[in-house]
Amino acid sequence: MSRPIAITPGDPCGIGPEIVARAWCQAPEMTQGCFVAGDVGLMRRAMALVQTLPAYPVCEIETPADALHVPARCLPVLQVVPVAPALPWGRVDARAGQLAGDAVLWATRAALRGDVAALVTAPLHKEALHAAGAPYNQYPGHTELLQAESALHMGVPLDQMPVRMMLANDELRTVLVSIHVSLRQALEAITSARVLQTLRITDAALTPVLGRRPRMAVAGVNPHAGEGGLFGREEIDILQPCLAMAQQEGLDVHGPYAPDTVFMRARQQADGRREFDVVIAMYHDQGLIPVKYLGVEQGVNVTLGLPLIRTSPDHGTAMDVAGQGIANASSLIQAIRMARHMIGGMVL
Repeated sequence: MSRPIAITPGDPCGIGPEIVARAWCQAPEMTQGCFVAGDVGLMRRAMALVQTLPAYPVCEIETPADALHVPARCLPVLQVVPVAPALPWGRVDARAGQLAGDAVLWATRAALRGDVAALVTAPLHKEALHAAGAPYNQYPGHTELLQAESALHMGVPLDQMPVRMMLANDELRTVLVSIHVSLRQALEAITSARVLQTLRITDAALTPVLGRRPRMAVAGVNPHAGEGGLFGREEIDILQPCLAMAQQEGLDVHGPYAPDTVFMRARQQADGRREFDVVIAMYHDQGLIPVKYLGVEQGVNVTLGLPLIRTSPDHGTAMDVAGQGIANASSLIQAIRMARHMIGGMVL
């Protein structure tokens, strides 16, 4: 890589710092050319938790580019926040929210400037982030912060920087029309404009990754995709006209299909084949339950629609096991792998 990948450690009181340290020890070929944008002392504490693996030394670097020249078996950290106190593991702490937010803000701006090729974020704790106060209390999580900074960088209003969440593993990809809203609000968000926007964002994001336009399946809203209007008319009144418009634009989109079977059709089979490259899900749980059932430790969250590459593990801060040296780094390693895969195809 000509530019490094920045990894933020997430909430200092959660498992984020530990899984970052474990990723370096377990998958050195994957973390080569990466660095942690955070606090040196925090990462040394985290590395001390890795007891069953040969621990790597933690070294401080001066610029992101230095990460490309760090000796093997060394974890490079760029100090992008004030030197952090040793906060207790497993506690919700406003100071942790501030440090986590500051690291993400720095890394986002570095990615927008082109100083780093991609951003991989370990989990934040939403309560701690909110407790940190302005500006972080206005963001429910990573996605909204990245969206706001990207819109500011591009000089456009926030509503002109639409983003979508894609959850993916080796077997299945799904993109959500809506994310963290109530089910009632999610149903209200199923409009032709929003679904069409989701299809366009997904097509634009996956085309360079796949080397062709993605074959997209749209999940219905109602049982059996409405059964011809017997169980609801959203498929007839909203989705079918929307899909017709998308097809006229050249998008390779199909459906709407019954939600209880479409994910099986899009799942990669043992021979590598799959009927669809991605499923467009109408709301949060419809799309995330199938992916997480296949293995949350392998899932990756990808934010589509940003002028940068951002991936993250498909799990939270796991405060109940933080500091015990037992955290699983598999999802973070997969997030780094996904970021490396996307770097070659995405044009900023």
